[in-house]
Amino acid sequence: MAFGGGRIKKAIQKNNMSKRIFVVYGHHNTKKCFNQEIRDTFISEAKKLGHEIDLINLHEEKPIPFYDGSEPSEQILNYRKRLEKSDILFMISPCYNLRATAILENWIDLVLAPKWFFSFKRLVGNWGYPVAGAMKDRQAIMSMSYGGNWFSIQTWFQNIPFRRIKAGVLKLGGMRTQYIRFYEVLPGMSQERFENHMNKVRKLVKKL
Repeated sequence: MAFGGGRIKKAIQKNNMSKRIFVVYGHHNTKKCFNQEIRDTFISEAKKLGHEIDLINLHEEKPIPFYDGSEPSEQILNYRKRLEKSDILFMISPCYNLRATAILENWIDLVLAPKWFFSFKRLVGNWGYPVAGAMKDRQAIMSMSYGGNWFSIQTWFQNIPFRRIKAGVLKLGGMRTQYIRFYEVLPGMSQERFENHMNKVRKLVKKL
């Protein structure tokens, strides 16, 4: 009986540690590229540890329009419902022109928007402060891959892509933000460098 009880206890502990992870993949190549490897390595490692994955490949989804002031569509509301059931939001994108891909940026604009994601508390006139909404205190992870090396990105670009998304969007929603970044992602990278990148992904999953 004691042995059986111990097994049940371990099963309960494992279940309590498992997370539901909403993965948003923002690269046009969903079959064979570096960002696809990040996606598949992350998902494989997460499933080994008992986490549940809800994946959307944006280029394979029904296209969503750019924001025009309209009320959120059923598609946007569906994304939000799935996010509300999730513990972690994991977004994947290469860095293009100091930002994430346009399709992911548009998804962020439409889905992580007021008043669902955050609202403003007015104090005086136009002065106020943001109030976190449905995703408050949940974890957000942003994966960004760069063609340049660490020194050039840090020195010249001042981390613009991730600072903007973190401070300009995710912080408004009260999310705990973490970044995983990959440098020198160029054609012909060595197998050793590639494996080092994938090991970073595996370590990230193990720390969830």
